[in-house]
Amino acid sequence: MPPVATRSMIQREIGDDRICVLTFDRPESGANIFDAATMSELGERVDAIERDNSLRGLIITSAKRSIFIAGADLKTLLKQAQTGELRDFIAEGQRVFNRIAALKIPSVAAIHGACAGGGYEITLACDWRVASDDPVTRIGLPETTLGLIPAWGGSTRLPRLIGEDNAAEVILKGKLYSASEALKMGLVDEIASREQLLDAARRLIGKGKRPTAKVSPSKGNTPVPSDPKSSRARALAVITTGTANPVDESLKLELDAIVDLGKTESTQNLIRNFFLAEKYKKGTSNTQFEKVAHAAVIGAGVMGSGIAQWLSSRGVTVILRDVNRELLDRGLANIEKTYADAVKRGLMTEEKAKQGRARIVASTAPMELRDVQFVIEAASEKIDIKKEIFRELSMQAGSKTIIATNTSALPVSELAHCTVSPDRVIGLHFFNPVSRMKLVEVVVGKETAGDTKENALVLVRQVGKLPVVVRDSPGFLVNRVLFPYLLDAAALFEAGVDAEKIDNAMTKWGMPMGPLRLIDEIGIDVTVDIAATLEKAYGRRDRAPAILKSMRESKLLGRKGGGGFYKYEGREQSPNPPPPGTGSTAASESLAKDDLAQRLMFLMINEAARCIEEKVVESPEDADYGMILGTGFAPDRGGPLRFAEHFGLNKIVEEMNRLAQSDEKFVPCDILKKHSREGTKFYQS
Repeated sequence: MPPVATRSMIQREIGDDRICVLTFDRPESGANIFDAATMSELGERVDAIERDNSLRGLIITSAKRSIFIAGADLKTLLKQAQTGELRDFIAEGQRVFNRIAALKIPSVAAIHGACAGGGYEITLACDWRVASDDPVTRIGLPETTLGLIPAWGGSTRLPRLIGEDNAAEVILKGKLYSASEALKMGLVDEIASREQLLDAARRLIGKGKRPTAKVSPSKGNTPVPSDPKSSRARALAVITTGTANPVDESLKLELDAIVDLGKTESTQNLIRNFFLAEKYKKGTSNTQFEKVAHAAVIGAGVMGSGIAQWLSSRGVTVILRDVNRELLDRGLANIEKTYADAVKRGLMTEEKAKQGRARIVASTAPMELRDVQFVIEAASEKIDIKKEIFRELSMQAGSKTIIATNTSALPVSELAHCTVSPDRVIGLHFFNPVSRMKLVEVVVGKETAGDTKENALVLVRQVGKLPVVVRDSPGFLVNRVLFPYLLDAAALFEAGVDAEKIDNAMTKWGMPMGPLRLIDEIGIDVTVDIAATLEKAYGRRDRAPAILKSMRESKLLGRKGGGGFYKYEGREQSPNPPPPGTGSTAASESLAKDDLAQRLMFLMINEAARCIEEKVVESPEDADYGMILGTGFAPDRGGPLRFAEHFGLNKIVEEMNRLAQSDEKFVPCDILKKHSREGTKFYQS
């Protein structure tokens, strides 16, 4: 066999059994991906296979420890989508995969590690698939989560393999499945240990070419996506119409759909978000910091117990302290429920849950904290209570212990001044529910040391959260940007605009829930308290309207009290009638003529822009991705600032000036006016 070039992406080996094994092994990388060079080399390898009449079969596998093939190179896709070169790249992939599918010899994909998108599509071009039973093996087609569709044959071949309805579920959800789940769904034919994977693949070669399966038509159970232009809608159209046509015609539908989607702002935003997630996961510091093994959490309420559970599930031993025995018991019950739910949902094994529970030591009495690397205070959101706790912790903690607060709005620097070492104090604002929300705001106080910040970032990333660094200021980033939007929604309701009209406008725009529903989830009382803190710093735009205060006095506290803007009965909800005397018909009709989604969004844009202006965050990416992670801000809109640029900064300033004539909180901030005036942007590209 001739020597393989040192930069080869795909190794070829032919054994005495005349089976050709192609092993993907991208040099100097932990992952295999498809870019133009890899696809070209794969085409050359297929050329050689087609010419060699002595071969009995083909096995495609990977040499990587945890990646089979992670799919197409998204940087290439994003660039090609912007330059118009995407069609040629996708068409070439279809041609090469078609040639694998058309080989006269049987082919088997031997899958170990992540097998996603184009990585799974090449296996669909093979006759058979065998997967390792290792936990790193995850299989699926996540393209729709990036605003794309599987277009290297995934939307065409999967329905022919497992039926239209099952294929629609896999493609529209975009989930990655374990090997056992993949076997159950028909995504793979067999499971083997990693050591036996190639032997199992050779046995499958003995079965010959796969017989053509009869496609099972859709029963019409798949929900139709609401947006006919979305990637899910386009994928569903290919799945349901493609199976009635020859493979070549279905592949053309795939190609047209992905090229159309690639041109859209929403798809380009979703791909950018993917890269932002990678950036925040990895960080930029090259300095090595010690992993965190021991931590303490002070306060066993909803947030404290949630933080303790999450840390313990990620290998950190935790002391959970609360002076109130009843609260501590309730917190431990919450932890037990979170672990039980995780096991039930298949997110962890019972053994892993048992190990996690065993890492928590709960106590109402003071405990030795000198060997603890981090103490996270999660007590009541009252500054005097927190100050007293910080004074005590300053005496109890070790000389190198970092003391963090989980406050959502109170000043970190003020708490730091209660300690003997303010340089070792930082904010770690986890979001509720801790087990599901990825964001942690890392709040840097006036005297927080650089090492303290870096150690905090290490902890956040170590436990699988995504950190955004923010400067200590009222509301930090997320609450500061969110609250003008929430409070104006309440003011609209007070003026007589229907609650469902307000909320539906925002969910239709792309938010995960409407602002009034979100206030109900936060709690009316908590919303009023946070607004009071923010109003002291920012004035009128964060003033809670009278309706919220009267609802609090009437014990209409939101979901936790059974009713707020909506009535809650189990999982059912229905609008609560407006209190007597709310609004006037004239005011309601006038406001209802406004584009409610735009009006509310302008306030969020304005506040996000101020956070850049005042250097609360370092970059527009921090502001945008923080809002996507912290509030579910429509990911395909790219965040408030990215959306503002797409909408047009000039148009936004004009509209805000118009609204400001009747309400001063809409006055555009200086940086918005500057960009509008000078024709510049927040983002350089």
